[in-house]
Amino acid sequence: MQQLTSYICGAWVYGQGDPRTIHHAISGEALYQVSSEGLPLAESLVYAREKGGKALAAMTFQQRAQMMKAVAKHLLANKEALYAISTETGATRADSWVDIEGGIATLFSYAGLAGRELPDDTLWPEDEMIPLSKQSQFVARHVLTSRPGVALHINAFNFPCWGMLEKLAPTWMAGMPAIIKPATASAQLTQAMVRMIIDSGLVPEGALQLICGGIGDLFDHLDYQDAVTFTGSAQTGRKLRVHPRLIEKSIPFTMEADSLNCCILGEDVTPDMPEFGVFIKEVAREMTVKAGQKCTAIRRVIVPASQMEAVKQALLKRLSGVAVGDPTVPEVRMGALINLEQRDEVQARVNELRNSGCEILYGGSLDKLVLTGDSNSNGAFYPPTLLYCADPMTNQVVHSTEAFGPVATLMAYQDTEQAIALAMMGQGSLAGSLVTADEQIAVQVIRATACAHGRMLVLDAAASAESTGHGSPLPMLVHGGPGRAGGGEELGGLRAVKHYMQRTAIQSSPSMLAAIGREWVRGAKVKEEPIHPFRKYFEQIEIGESLLTARRTVTEADIVNFACLSGDHFYAHMDKIGAAESLFGERVAHGYFVVSAAAGLFVDGAVGPVLANYGMENLRFIEPVKIGDTIQVRLTCKKKIKKVQKAPEDKPHGVVMWDVQVLNQEQQPVALYSILTLVERQQGDFAA
Repeated sequence: MQQLTSYICGAWVYGQGDPRTIHHAISGEALYQVSSEGLPLAESLVYAREKGGKALAAMTFQQRAQMMKAVAKHLLANKEALYAISTETGATRADSWVDIEGGIATLFSYAGLAGRELPDDTLWPEDEMIPLSKQSQFVARHVLTSRPGVALHINAFNFPCWGMLEKLAPTWMAGMPAIIKPATASAQLTQAMVRMIIDSGLVPEGALQLICGGIGDLFDHLDYQDAVTFTGSAQTGRKLRVHPRLIEKSIPFTMEADSLNCCILGEDVTPDMPEFGVFIKEVAREMTVKAGQKCTAIRRVIVPASQMEAVKQALLKRLSGVAVGDPTVPEVRMGALINLEQRDEVQARVNELRNSGCEILYGGSLDKLVLTGDSNSNGAFYPPTLLYCADPMTNQVVHSTEAFGPVATLMAYQDTEQAIALAMMGQGSLAGSLVTADEQIAVQVIRATACAHGRMLVLDAAASAESTGHGSPLPMLVHGGPGRAGGGEELGGLRAVKHYMQRTAIQSSPSMLAAIGREWVRGAKVKEEPIHPFRKYFEQIEIGESLLTARRTVTEADIVNFACLSGDHFYAHMDKIGAAESLFGERVAHGYFVVSAAAGLFVDGAVGPVLANYGMENLRFIEPVKIGDTIQVRLTCKKKIKKVQKAPEDKPHGVVMWDVQVLNQEQQPVALYSILTLVERQQGDFAA
């Protein structure tokens, strides 16, 4: 039998003592022995901080993004080896796709987010400058910096790849190393993916370590700069959350626990509507994908009493067509649970639900199990199981007991208010769904239940065509939930990166703030040079480089001509009497004329390194520009982002953000905004 090694302090090592055994979910065969006893676990924290942490923190966000993109490409190129191992956990090809390629997609997603939105720097200015004084020479800004700690990620058995990568992506992006502790029951798949990453040489040594087995006294050696995330049972999570070391050192702890997620069929939906079929398909899919071993799976199916019989029959018909068995058999659509212990646990919870008064409509015991093909009866198979609760308002068991497998319970409601009450009885969920074609029902349900859910999916015929489904967390959306669901958040785009960074308010003069953030702010010193900044390549432009333009006096002809050209004949610009009665007191220039005239003042029209206008941000019109007013523009380089050259034939370039202040004859700002330009770089850096 193979020994499943850990990767600690730069070496693959195996522990001592009594090992645990991992069995094949389909055949029951003993596959691996796992032990971490006696390994240098405390030393792994020091190694991560000193080796991986320092290397990652020295990389800019853009460099980290490129590292993660390269890792994702490498994993994608070698995915078939991971699929082969995934079958040992009882997963079908479709189940494995969500876990393996869904996890890899999360790496790609975070690399793309950072490439578009984060600076080419190690410090992240989080917001705009905040004036603290009348003359704005004492200002503040929040910045985010990498913490010199390590993230300890403790993961559940059901998603050994995605569970690791969805935590690892924001951790690495924040410049923090990680120690991964997968659930032992599926640790072989996590280990295979970690080995691929380590062998690729794409990440700094110490940026990733792996513990297969227990974590021993690791918590006792954590420090205040570290972070802990946990995915798994609420009972285990609660124990870890109150560990004395976490409390003593105020160590951030994020918990994501299994929850009794619900799916509500709206009162408006009848069997002849497309939404009815959407509902049946969604419930059946959530019961059977991953054999129901998902923290987001639908456990409580809330149905109008008038449609209960129709829903029962439709679900029974659909579940009867689900082929259960060895996932290598082509016609199989649902594989096994992770192991026999988990199967016994699911059966025990089903028995609790039955003993509470729930009726079993389908499945519910191993003697109801029918396997497809030559599937091995020694496997950890369990039949799709549908129960019915006749009195869900008084039966508390259906709102507190979760069978973590292909199990869901039907419950009826009399009106939408009661449906809302049933949804809330779950005491906090990761995800909830509402299937309805009625906007008013959607408004009523979502506004009332959003407070108890981390994510809500509203499905109608239109959304269902492209929906990713009830149980699919997405990198750009938060994953987590209140109460029973753990009270934490993961993912959510760049929000997750901030969890692993330190937010600090910096108070100083504008010039000091610009120097610290390497990003110019209004009021800071500027540099004026005789060469127009649009004549310079990306590398030649300096932060704070500024151009003060010539002046232009706005005439009545300007306003009339712009109105004719644009078609904008708003009365404040064109109607002398109407404008006199307006808040302006007289005719004023179009705001967009002011912006256009400003461009005419600061743009250098000759062919040069500026490739394109990339966009405009945060436009505000401060004061009206009247006939006879004179405007002038100060253009200042605010920040620069180097872009990766994707192909050798592409022109290497970067994005330059310019601060634009349009001033009147009294040097008062009349318009403030930022523009972005694509500027050619002198040297390329294409790497295949």
